[in-house]
Formats: sequence, C-alpha cells, structure tokens
Amino acid sequence: MQRELSIIIINWNSVDYLRKCLKSIFLNTHDIEFEIIVLDNASYDGCGEVITSEFPDVHFVQSMQNLGFARGNNFAASFARSNVLLFLNPDTEINGPAIKSLYHSYISISDAGAMGARLLNSDGSLQTSCVQAFPSISNQFFDADLVRKLFPKARLWGMAPLFCEVCTPVEVEAISGACLMTGREVFQKVGGFSEEYFMYYEDIDYCLKVGRAGWKNYFVPTAAVTHHGGKSSGGDYSRFSTVMMAESGWRFLRKQRGLAYANMFRACLAISAASRFLLLALACAFTSSGPLNLQARAALRKWTYILSWCLRLGGSANVDTRE
Repeated sequence: MQRELSIIIINWNSVDYLRKCLKSIFLNTHDIEFEIIVLDNASYDGCGEVITSEFPDVHFVQSMQNLGFARGNNFAASFARSNVLLFLNPDTEINGPAIKSLYHSYISISDAGAMGARLLNSDGSLQTSCVQAFPSISNQFFDADLVRKLFPKARLWGMAPLFCEVCTPVEVEAISGACLMTGREVFQKVGGFSEEYFMYYEDIDYCLKVGRAGWKNYFVPTAAVTHHGGKSSGGDYSRFSTVMMAESGWRFLRKQRGLAYANMFRACLAISAASRFLLLALACAFTSSGPLNLQARAALRKWTYILSWCLRLGGSANVDTRE
C-alpha cells in the first residue's frame, strides 16, 4: 500500500530511546498515512524483540554489520514505499503535530529539497545545531558556546532564523540529520547520503547536494522535536564520536574545497585545541572538585582527543570500520 510518508530510523544501542521515539510518533502523528522502518546497525540491543512485541506495524530490518549512519539510511530507504522520507534519530521524541507540520510544509513548497524541525534539548532548551551554515575554517575555528551566545545571529553560524519570530518555513543553508525530511525524487537524484562519511557531516553534505541540484533547504519553526543528543554514539565526548566529528569535517572540506583547504582546517583546529587544552588544564588545576571541575575535565578529554587527531598521534576514528 502506498503511504504518504516513510519514517526511517537507524538504531545503534539505543533501544530505550527508540521505544520512546516510536511511542511519540504513534501518539502525536495523525491524519497522515505513514510507515516506519527501523534498521538496527548490528547492535543487537534487543530492539527487534521490542518492535515485534510492542510495535508490530513497524518494519524492522536487522543489519549483520554496522553500516554507519549514511550507508545505513541509504539501505533502509530502499524499503520505503512513500514519495516523502523522514530520517529520524532514535534518540528523538516528537512533540505534538511536528511530523504533520513538516509534511504539509514540505508538500506545499515546490522548491523544497530538505526540511528540518526545531530541535530541543532534553530540558526543553533550544538545540542551535538544528540549523547550520556550511562548514568553513572560520566558523569551525571560532566555534564555541560563549561566542555563539554573544553573537547568535552572526552570519558565521547560519542560525539566525532560530531567533526570528516567524511561524512559516525559512530557507537555511543546512539542517540537522537528526530530523530531516526530503522527497524520494530528491534523494535519488542527489544519490542519497554520501557514504564516505561513516557518521557526522553526511547531513551537511546532503544539504549541499540538494542546493546544487536546484532545490532549497528549509527550517520549520512550528515543528518541535526533542533530541536527547549523542546517545547513539557512545556518550558525550567519547573518543570515537569526538574524533569522528573532526575527521568527518576534514573529509567534507577535502571533498568540497580541496586537500590544501582541509589541511589548513586541521592546522587551525590544532591551534584551537591546544589553546583550549591549556586553559582547561589550568581550570582543572585551580578548581576544587564539583560540577564545574567535572565539566572542565570532560571538556579537557574532548580537546585532548581532537588535538591528538590533529597531530595524528591517536590514529583515525576507524571510519572505514563496518563491523
């Protein structure tokens, strides 16, 4: 049976979040004929049994190997029967008619290629990464929470639409893959997600391809989705996810701007990481144990991982590992 929408979720060790995600979809999504496809990326965390017993209408696919985000989504999309696709992270929860709002916005805008929602953190605060500018050396080098808070509408970040009092879809450079709606025609024409990325930046790459193919990317402020964030990649500041983010950024810039530019990015990131490492090391040395000290130590580990990657001391993130 032809559905209006296919919702595609890639799971990796996120069964508890996946259960909440699926419940929120069925609870809040009405007046749309949709199907849900869940692919487990060889985590074998019991999600298959949960889906069979609690969500029998969901199409479950078990992958024998970890395909990564891009390759996994491309494979799962091959099972879709709808002309509109929604790629959704398992650690998300749908708030109210978010999916309906996304869907009707998408089909009503003729040049829409990809569409994203307003992502919220677990505490309800705004997750500013849901709208982004395409990466460059400058916006990656100066990327810091304090700078973003001081200059939230700066063109450097591309997130000004998040702070505009509008209710209609707004054109943006790129949207987060945590909740990304696109058309099957668009998806097929641009070749789906680029599989040279194991994880991270495949959504940015996709938005760039969409724009180059003649469509536009939109942010829908009325569609709110809670994104608990980072729970599918082993936790905050794990070595794998931290290094993967840096390496995927380097791969993106190498692909789009050439090897020389990508290596300049690596060098600038090394300078940024070294300076932050020194500041955080001092903060850890002069602060007593407590929440601030724990946050500083966690951030210190993050920048240690990044600095090691920049200097090639810690190897790669094994981005080609599929097992």
